[in-house]
Amino acid sequence: MNVISRFCKIYTDVCQISLQDLDDIYASDVVFIDPITTHRGINEVKGYFSNLFTHAESCKFDIADIFTCTEKEVQSHSDVTHVVNWTMTLVLKNKNKRITLDGTTQLGVKNDSIIYHKDYYDLGEMVYEHVPILGFVIKKIKGKLAK
Repeated sequence: MNVISRFCKIYTDVCQISLQDLDDIYASDVVFIDPITTHRGINEVKGYFSNLFTHAESCKFDIADIFTCTEKEVQSHSDVTHVVNWTMTLVLKNKNKRITLDGTTQLGVKNDSIIYHKDYYDLGEMVYEHVPILGFVIKKIKGKLAK
C-alpha cells in the first residue's frame, strides 16, 4: 500500500488512530500547514493531532478526488505532488456540534512519505460561524453578498 492509500485510510476517521500511525505517512521533517499555523517536524504534527483527539469525538474525511501532478507541475510547484479534495465532518466532544466543510490538501511525497501537507479551507466556516453572535453576523453578511 503506497503512502497516498495509507493517508486515505488514516483520514477515514483520524480520531480512531494512534499518534504512532502518523509515522506511517509523514516524514520526520514534514511541514504541515493549515489556515491557522505551521507545524514543522513529526513531533509538532503529533502535538497538533493530540490536541485534536482531546477536543473531537470524530473527525472524518470523505475524500472526493485525488489528483497526481505531472512531472512538469511538480517542478513548477516545488514540493506538491498530489492534490486531495475532501469534505470533513468534525464532531466535537461535549458540545453536540457537527461541523462539515469542504477543503483541499496539497501533498508532497518523497520516498513513500509525506514531506509537505498544506490544507485549504474556509476558516470562517469552520470556526467563526459557530460562535453564537459572530456566527449570526457572518451568515448575514454571506447572505447579502450572495444576492
